Amino acid sequence: MMESNAAVILEKAKPEEFSLFTIKLQEAFSLAVREKLGISEPVPDESDVKASLYAADAEVYHLAYNGQRVGGVVLKINQDTHHNALDLFFISPEYHSLGLGLAAWRAIEHKYPETVVWETVTPYFEERNIHFYVNKCGFHIVEFFNRHHPDNRMLQQKDAENENIPGMDAYFRFQKIMR
Repeated sequence: MMESNAAVILEKAKPEEFSLFTIKLQEAFSLAVREKLGISEPVPDESDVKASLYAADAEVYHLAYNGQRVGGVVLKINQDTHHNALDLFFISPEYHSLGLGLAAWRAIEHKYPETVVWETVTPYFEERNIHFYVNKCGFHIVEFFNRHHPDNRMLQQKDAENENIPGMDAYFRFQKIMR
């Protein structure tokens, strides 16, 4: 476990660093997909990651601890409504189980104190993420998207390449109301 006074620092990522950021993100995400579903291709798809990284309201950060980059985050920040989203969030596998995810989340909340609501999603099989968001960070599951209750926003954006990957068709939507 990390030291109680240790902090994770948010370091603004530069566009020229996005390729390596994408590789590290895919390594972290692909681990669970490989373990739970036996699929070895990188997820999310590079085009999906790029769409997130280059979105108009995206804020992209490296997560640093003790001078090492230990993960990354892509946030969608709405300056008007303050309804913000945790779009992509990862801790590199070699830094798992050290408390760095929670320290990073606290740094994010501290950086964006005007947030009214945070929102995120995670696949149904990602027990580690579900535990983290609900039991550690205080999110609530507010919706379960699946074949009986599809996410119409995602259907419009769906990448044909990912349609047949098991597990990518069912996921939870989480919210954390801040005030």
